[in-house]
Amino acid sequence: MDNHRQVPWHTQKLEEVYERLHTSEKGLSDAEAAERLRKHGRNELRSKPPKTMLQMLKAQIMDPMVLILLGAAACSALLQEWTEAAVIFTIVVINAVIGIVQEKKAQSSLEALRSMSAPTARVLRQGEESIVPASELVVGDVVLLGDGDMVPADMRLIDSANLKVQEASLTGESVPSEKDADELLKEDCMLGDRSNMVYTSAIVTYGRATGVVVATGMDTEVGNIAGMLDNQDELDTPLKRKLNAVGKTLTVAGLIVCVLIFLIGALYQRPLVPQFLVAISLAISIIPEGLPATATIVMALGVQRMAKRNALIRKLPAVETLGSATVICSDKTGTLTLNRMTVTHIAVNGDFEEGRATPVHSAARLHPEVYQHLVYAAALCNDASLDPDRKGEIIGDPTEGALIHMAQAFGIDHEALEAEYPRFWEQPFDSDRKRMTTVHRIDSQWKAYTKGAVDEMLPLCTHILTAKGIRPITEADRENIAGLCLQMSENALRVLGFAMRTLSVVPQEDEEDLEFDMTFVGAAGMIDPPRREVAESVHTCLLAGIRTIMITGDHKVTALAIARELGIYREGNTVISGDELDCMSDDELDEAVKTTTVFARVSPADKLRIIQSLKRTGEVAAMTGDGVNDSPALKAADIGVAMGVTGTDVAKDASDMILLDDSFTTIAYAIKEGRRVYRNIQKVIQFLLVGNIAEITTLFVATIFNWDAPLLAVHILWVNLATATLPALALGVDPASKNIMRHQPVKSGTLFEKDLVRRVVTQGIFVAALTMAAYWIGVRMGNHTVGQTMAFCTLAFSQMLRAFNQRSNTEPIWVRAEGLNLWLFLSFAVSLLLMLCILFVPALQRAFRLTLMGGREWLVVIGLSLLSIVQVEVGKAVKRLG
Repeated sequence: MDNHRQVPWHTQKLEEVYERLHTSEKGLSDAEAAERLRKHGRNELRSKPPKTMLQMLKAQIMDPMVLILLGAAACSALLQEWTEAAVIFTIVVINAVIGIVQEKKAQSSLEALRSMSAPTARVLRQGEESIVPASELVVGDVVLLGDGDMVPADMRLIDSANLKVQEASLTGESVPSEKDADELLKEDCMLGDRSNMVYTSAIVTYGRATGVVVATGMDTEVGNIAGMLDNQDELDTPLKRKLNAVGKTLTVAGLIVCVLIFLIGALYQRPLVPQFLVAISLAISIIPEGLPATATIVMALGVQRMAKRNALIRKLPAVETLGSATVICSDKTGTLTLNRMTVTHIAVNGDFEEGRATPVHSAARLHPEVYQHLVYAAALCNDASLDPDRKGEIIGDPTEGALIHMAQAFGIDHEALEAEYPRFWEQPFDSDRKRMTTVHRIDSQWKAYTKGAVDEMLPLCTHILTAKGIRPITEADRENIAGLCLQMSENALRVLGFAMRTLSVVPQEDEEDLEFDMTFVGAAGMIDPPRREVAESVHTCLLAGIRTIMITGDHKVTALAIARELGIYREGNTVISGDELDCMSDDELDEAVKTTTVFARVSPADKLRIIQSLKRTGEVAAMTGDGVNDSPALKAADIGVAMGVTGTDVAKDASDMILLDDSFTTIAYAIKEGRRVYRNIQKVIQFLLVGNIAEITTLFVATIFNWDAPLLAVHILWVNLATATLPALALGVDPASKNIMRHQPVKSGTLFEKDLVRRVVTQGIFVAALTMAAYWIGVRMGNHTVGQTMAFCTLAFSQMLRAFNQRSNTEPIWVRAEGLNLWLFLSFAVSLLLMLCILFVPALQRAFRLTLMGGREWLVVIGLSLLSIVQVEVGKAVKRLG
């Protein structure tokens, strides 16, 4: 047989379809079906084998920062600092376990996608109807579909009766698609417009149909999405890339320093083994051992805060990544909108004459009697009903459900109205007529209510209902009605017309036609409305330098109307449809995404392509979505954000973050929290590296000039672990700046921004100078041991005090612009207690080779330590004046 995946089945006549698939309208024989199942496999999604635990462990160990930690542990062991070696090794193990657990969870995406397959299917075998497992369907099978069925495979329709199919999870359209088996379509017809096709995972909301299976398993449209998910490489997040860059920089610097120190020592003819240990201690001093662990803890605390605000983080680095986002690509249906069709405007005779529709809430409050027949027609000529198990939810077609909610706005209970005026006869909806009629006994009269497309209904109306009663309809009336309905359509409203007719008797024949000589009652315009809070969130993101782009499978007019209302589309922006996108090269798309804020009528592959284009142009892209069709783009984005309430399991498992309340406002909060985490990690890096540079500069200068070492390896290790780690953690939970959402996103590819490098180098060298000054003053006052003690104390206390002016790079230390950080005071107190223990407890004092200091020595140490704060504050003042 042919490669069915490439065949444009929507362009084929049924005879051609049967011939290609070697089947007929009676289906396959049992033997032929069994043979095809054996040859082509089951109707299931498959994937490449998941990574083994060993492969996951190898990936974790080969991470650059993990290699640095392992090197630090080895160096600590060589220096016989067993406690530090054990702590670092424990950090490595914990990080590896966390990473493996996260990767295991990520592998559930395809499992969730498989669960969307229908469990059974009604199929014609041997010319008779049979129920078989959906996994045993094969190409050529003829399948029967009814109301409520899930489509089990991709099918070309053979026949259909009033068929409507909900394809939102695949196409993104909120309104069920009307299907017609008899239509033949152009080859370039978009997926959402293929009215003679139905696709795997779609739900039949109305009518019935028969179709022939043209694709199963991985050859289906859903299978194509699964393939895109499966074939994507795991992408590094911005934070991971930045920490890796830090790690590589420090590794290179550490190796160079080790070699230089060892060579310099050899030139001075120092003993090789002690010199080697000095070189190793210097290498340790430049590696901030606490950085990966501190960054992980900072992000974990951010995760806890965000969970309390309905943002559930599935992958830890996603906290920071969202804070770095420059673009949010949002699906429309269910994300920016309520995912519930709602009647917003209605019109009767007076409205048509004035050329404006009336908002439903105004009509219901001010003139309910004027719209009574319109509301009755909407509620009674209706096959939907309220779900008894889910308050406010609808069973049936969403369009008809919107009419029930409209009736509720007028104080009319749908079930009570149906009970009072039951249906005695109906002329069902037909895709050719595009109308539906029901007959009821109202006020001792037989009333026929009709609803449908206005352009199809209007020629059949001879009268119009006005405030003064029924009168003949005029050409002016028809023009007014057509004009207002066109105006409503241009505002992206889906318009339905309503008419009525008084009958003398109830029709006796099912085929009787009542749709003539009708009285036009009015029209209703409905839309899937935007969420009220989204416009403010979009504006907040705009102030933060973050562009919002709508990517939807819905029509261009609808998408543009919603985008305008929410402030996503502004003057100067462009709108691109899926057809236009298909004609663009990658270079043309890369240029277009710079100004485009609405992509309409796009396919899943288009969404993925847009995300890839944004990333090529240097954007950090976040993608929100809820459907199966969003999952490849969710996985490809720097951060995928899935809807927790309306989202499919596939979308959730492909994402990095889940919004538990489906609110765009939660994204704005998450961005703020992500920026807070990013800035706090920068504070931690600055704080730790200043101390590291001070240590290495002190020892490097001493080695070059062949001085006795001002610091011992044990002193460096103590400062790095005891007096630096706790203040670093406290800086990691610093409150966010008041203006954090008014700054542009950081697009730098490294955490080492230009100002950060300058601050780290100047402050580090200054602290090194203070440490060496303390050493030489100590030697003059006493001896080498006094000098080492004073140098060690100056380095440690400078580090502890500097934590307070690292909170802001512009505001003075006494200005609490970001709120009070009690953890910083607590960390200082604990670090000070630890320092006093090793200075005054004899056993610890001997272990660290320290000595007691007198009053003069303490004054020098405190004075020099305070100078480190003065230097930073002077730098801030200069920056503010500049």
